[in-house]
Formats: sequence, structure tokens, C-alpha cells
Amino acid sequence: MSVTSDIFDANPYETHASLTPLEANVLWEYAKLSQHVKDLTVTTRQLSEGPDDNLIARLRVLERKMGLVLTLFKASVWGVINEQPPQGMEGGYPYTAADTTLRR
Repeated sequence: MSVTSDIFDANPYETHASLTPLEANVLWEYAKLSQHVKDLTVTTRQLSEGPDDNLIARLRVLERKMGLVLTLFKASVWGVINEQPPQGMEGGYPYTAADTTLRR
């Protein structure tokens, strides 16, 4: 881990004889960027290898809450439907106007 901290603390290219100061700084920035990408790769690999127990626990709580919300929503819709008076039920079957059956 000392190489990681060294690359961010000091420019290893500034003492190179065949590089200008600008080239040395550009190479140093690329080296730091490369180290950031390597660190990011390690972190994403660790996250993808196993499940996040904290996230799973939070999702289970959310799942229970969503189940409760769905149940309450269904109950409220049922309550609204039951509060409405029946429409068109006077005199029997509501679709008698469309009935063409002959009756004696």
C-alpha cells in the first residue's frame, strides 16, 4: 500500500533526465489516474462478489412496507366500492333494455 500513497505524494517522474517538467507532470497525472482506476476496480469487485447485508436488510423492510401499502390500498378501494349505491338495479337485472327475449 506504500506504492499507492507514494504515487499521490511525490512525482516519481520529476527527476527523470529525458523528460521536461510538463511531461513529468502529465505522466504523474496519468499515474494517479491509473491508481484511482485500480482502486475503483478493487472496490467494485468487492461489492459485486458478495451481497450487501445492509442493503438486503433495508430492501426487506421496504418490501414489508410496500406490502402493507398495497393491502391498505386494496382495502380502501374496496371500502369506496362498497359505499357506492348500486346503480341501475331497480326492477331486476340492469341490462333488460338490451334483452330481446320474448316473454309470455
